[in-house]
Amino acid sequence: MAGEGVSARVGEDRDLVRRAQKDDKEAFEELVRRHQNRVFAVAGGILRNREDVEDIAQQVFLKAYFSIKRFDQRAAFSTWLYKITVNECWDLLRKKKVRPLVFEAELSEEQAQVYQASSQQSDGRPDAGERLAAREQVENLLSCLDERDRTMLVLKEVQGFSVEEIAELMEINSNTVKVRLFRARQRITERMRRRRGAAAR
Repeated sequence: MAGEGVSARVGEDRDLVRRAQKDDKEAFEELVRRHQNRVFAVAGGILRNREDVEDIAQQVFLKAYFSIKRFDQRAAFSTWLYKITVNECWDLLRKKKVRPLVFEAELSEEQAQVYQASSQQSDGRPDAGERLAAREQVENLLSCLDERDRTMLVLKEVQGFSVEEIAELMEINSNTVKVRLFRARQRITERMRRRRGAAAR
């Protein structure tokens, strides 16, 4: 059962956290190994620049290392860690005053899978020019959304977080997340409709 696998993983994380809180460096290193790919993925969904993503990931684990003794385990370790990641990304964006890069135009599951496949470092990936053009088009479409709504869409549609996880990460209730995601999708759909209408004239 997938649910049992998740529960076991959360339980193992709790044990590792308890050990890390007692200065067990190997336990903390294991937590890093278990979660670093998702931290990179979350940061990569919000930021433009690969170097920024790598810097943020280092900062996230450094902050987690120095803060872990204060972590009370009321939330899952993964939620706590991804919350640090989102906050660090936002801080960087505010300092740089740049927009996050959000990848999917209509943010369907199929497109998210296409993005994830194309973003992997492999010889068979799409032409860089095509990827850049597609991203620019998507970024332009999503420029009507504020930073928070864009981040929610990345977490939900590209990274696969649940509404409840996003609510916990962003410290708002689940209904607010649902409403904001719904409105954000409506705004994107309307923007696309207007564009298609303009192109058809």
